[in-house]
Amino acid sequence: MSSSYLIRIKGFTLPLSVASEGAMGRTGSWRTFKPVINYSKCIKCYLCWLHCPFSVISKDSSGVVIDYEYCKGCGICYDVCPTKAIVMVPER
Repeated sequence: MSSSYLIRIKGFTLPLSVASEGAMGRTGSWRTFKPVINYSKCIKCYLCWLHCPFSVISKDSSGVVIDYEYCKGCGICYDVCPTKAIVMVPER
């Protein structure tokens, strides 16, 4: 298994399932809520990135970035965030 598909968390090496970009298609106008990150609360634990079923969350120097073009608004990132740095806001 390629090392790019492994992640090390708290001393454990775990396999990582990574979908290809856009595997589920672009999000249409049907999304009713979208996740928004409060970077002052983000502790860069990357649980949102790890659990996103659509692989639309990427890591960068500020923490994480959400690609809204492909985000489905499922709220899993919101549910797993330990500091509640992610909130679901109504789509406009």
